[in-house]
Amino acid sequence: MMMKKILTGLAIVFSLVFSQSNFAAIKITSDVTLFINKMVTEYNFNQQKLEKLFQETNTKQSILKAISRPAEGHMTWGKYRQIFLTKARIAGGVKFWQTHHEVLLAVEKKYGVPWQIIVAIIGVETQYGGDTGSFRVIDSLATLAFSYPKRSEFFSSELENFLLLCREENMNPLKPKGSYAGAMGLPQFMPSSYRNYAVDYEQDKQRNIWSNPADAIASVGNYLSKHHWQRDKAIAYQVNAIGSDYTKVLSEELKPNSTLAELKALSVKIPENIALESPAKLFDYKLQSGIELWIGLDNFYVITRYNHSRLYALAVYQLSMEILAKVKGSVGEK
Repeated sequence: MMMKKILTGLAIVFSLVFSQSNFAAIKITSDVTLFINKMVTEYNFNQQKLEKLFQETNTKQSILKAISRPAEGHMTWGKYRQIFLTKARIAGGVKFWQTHHEVLLAVEKKYGVPWQIIVAIIGVETQYGGDTGSFRVIDSLATLAFSYPKRSEFFSSELENFLLLCREENMNPLKPKGSYAGAMGLPQFMPSSYRNYAVDYEQDKQRNIWSNPADAIASVGNYLSKHHWQRDKAIAYQVNAIGSDYTKVLSEELKPNSTLAELKALSVKIPENIALESPAKLFDYKLQSGIELWIGLDNFYVITRYNHSRLYALAVYQLSMEILAKVKGSVGEK
């Protein structure tokens, strides 16, 4: 019994040491001072209140560790697909539709974005709100703005936008939580995206993307619409090709840089009933054995504006189609 108490005591000590080493109050360095001065000068923030705010803000090593992990670009499509095209995530999408179908249909009608694409994005981002992040947004953004030189400019800008949105929305900056990178709510909007695209769907004078699914749904629809989603237009097609001429147009670029006619001339089998002058981008997706070829059209490119990844865009598209098929096949479909 005594040995058990000793071991328990040691576990508590180690836990405390670890938790204390994981974060520390942010140091008021010259960079922080310059940032505060900018907010005071350009946006009329109160200097003393900002200084106090940063005294209550923490630099977290876990955030720096998380952002330093290998990017998803090193992952094959086969592995990426296994993460997001699961039975649980498909079933979750169907349930999300069943709960929020009225809002989803209204948002689709307003913005022209298919409801299943909106559901799939929320599903990929946060499992329909099940995992919106546990880091204080201000800790994430301040840590990366002042302790991650590689992307300090980007995160300093997002920290600036975060403080502005907190003032605009009358939120306590110490309260909102999100991902280690500062992405927030069901749709995982960065602060700049929140300020530009978040929607108060229910007109209650709050753009609540954390706990109001209607606001989150409308915000995703608005985001894609503002990035030039084309109503009732196709998104992507899986294709085959004869020979290897098609490899001439493969690249890491995401934006359509060919036409379907040009791809057809490279022996890519183009789907029927689609205009050959349509802009298109040919992608190769690596599987455990072999590859899949996909043509992404303008709307596929719009999905990559949400997350600049061809893996992400295809996961969203395929998840959306799986959810749509399940909903159409469900009993009592309207």
